[in-house]
Amino acid sequence: MYFDEFKHQLPDIDEAETQDWIESLDQVVEDEGENRARFLMYKLLKRARQRHVGLPPLTQTRYINTISPEQEPFFPGDEVLEHRIRRLIRWNAVAMVLRANNSFTGIGGHLSTYASSASLYEVGFNHFFRGKDDGGAGDQIFYQGHAAPGMYARAFVEGRLTEDQLDHFRREVGGKGLSSYPHARLMPEFWEFPTVSMGIGPISAIYQARFNRYLATAASPTRRNPACGHSSATVRPMSRKRSPPCHWRPARASTT
Repeated sequence: MYFDEFKHQLPDIDEAETQDWIESLDQVVEDEGENRARFLMYKLLKRARQRHVGLPPLTQTRYINTISPEQEPFFPGDEVLEHRIRRLIRWNAVAMVLRANNSFTGIGGHLSTYASSASLYEVGFNHFFRGKDDGGAGDQIFYQGHAAPGMYARAFVEGRLTEDQLDHFRREVGGKGLSSYPHARLMPEFWEFPTVSMGIGPISAIYQARFNRYLATAASPTRRNPACGHSSATVRPMSRKRSPPCHWRPARASTT
């Protein structure tokens, strides 16, 4: 069933028949190729419209999931524990920004960016991003700049930042505070790439991945370049660089 152009799973009243249709399509692809299978699918969609089945138009958007829920693999971690950790980090991020503004009115800070993307970041940190502790090159991550409070809050939970440093959020003069956004010059031990103004992170990740691909046979054959952005960043002119399709290969860039 489709609703608002998003697929919703409903109980299958005849799983055997559904499986027959799926196996038939698989057989066409294997025996006659993708072009024939595509032709048949278009014919079926046309016939469905003629019979007034009520199918919506095919959705063409970069924001829809590329796989169906039933294709998603089993989550490898402890969902309950990771959810609790996310709640703690969200709370720490909010508390840090609010405490900074209570002490220095108007100092600013962002709350909703990390709060709305914490699950993506935590899955990345817990199951995907690779560091340099094992002696490897590690991944080069381009964090969404406005999510910096969440990165600081997580580092505090890990013991990498002190409470005094959090109390100096956006007051990095003197070397003990935390910069507003990812800043490799002000905090070289914490940030690797600058990603603000908005839009510079995604395009920088693309160019860095291209450079890594150039070096792939030498220095960093397995280094990845995740770019953590959002819609308002990736639609900006500086991020709209025409680039060949990016696939998950050894040196690559992705936008989250």
